[in-house]
Amino acid sequence: MSASVNVPLKHKVTAQLNLFYLALSFFTRLPVPKSMHYSEALLNKANRYFSLVGLVTGGLLALSYACFSTFLPTNIAILLTMAISLLLTGAFHEDGLADMADGIGGAFAIEKRLIIMKDSRIGTYGAVTLVIALLLKFTLLINIAEQDSNHLLLAIVLAEVLSRTVAGSLISSMPYVSDIEQSKSKPLAQAQSISELALLLLIGITPLIFYSGEVIFTLLIVLVLFRSLFKSWLMAKIGGFTGDCLGAGQQLSELLIYLTLVSYINKDVFI
Repeated sequence: MSASVNVPLKHKVTAQLNLFYLALSFFTRLPVPKSMHYSEALLNKANRYFSLVGLVTGGLLALSYACFSTFLPTNIAILLTMAISLLLTGAFHEDGLADMADGIGGAFAIEKRLIIMKDSRIGTYGAVTLVIALLLKFTLLINIAEQDSNHLLLAIVLAEVLSRTVAGSLISSMPYVSDIEQSKSKPLAQAQSISELALLLLIGITPLIFYSGEVIFTLLIVLVLFRSLFKSWLMAKIGGFTGDCLGAGQQLSELLIYLTLVSYINKDVFI
């Protein structure tokens, strides 16, 4: 009797681990078990673990900064941590931000915008947007570190997790508009169930438990407002989302999280 109960549970756990490994392999350069099973259907379901991937990358980046800051000045430790971030993800999200900026900034017709987004080359709009985003991120991290190193460690984890939650949640309320056959890479997800969205959100808000109610309220208001405006903007510009748009959403959400935390400098942000 117990065996018949344990076997299905084991299979369920294995299936969920496989979905997590798929999300991890898609979004990062981290190694995953060779036993991982791949299919487009499974890859589509892996969106529920977007925020969990952020927890992994956030933990590794926080650890990296903690190591670098023990023997290097703060600004150099932060710059090296940002470099580790790019290595961990292969600049996956930054590439999405640049491609979206090039596509939407470089054309007026929806079809032309989508074609430009699929181009692997970077244009003026993408280059300028990427430079500003990286400089702003560096400056914000410096400001947070000057207040307290522990504050920065938690901020990195929070931003990595929560930004991916915001980006992943867009799948639930927007159509996928890119041509799959001509896209640079297969889309990770084109649809999202209520249960997948719920798990994504549950994992995403977990790091907030360390922050005060005022900070939590402000962050949620800022991100909900951004999500609404970003969604409306994408619908008006291209009629839905692409993988590049999700990457851009993650990057912009991350910057907004750091901006919000910087606005609370010299205030008590923790419980």
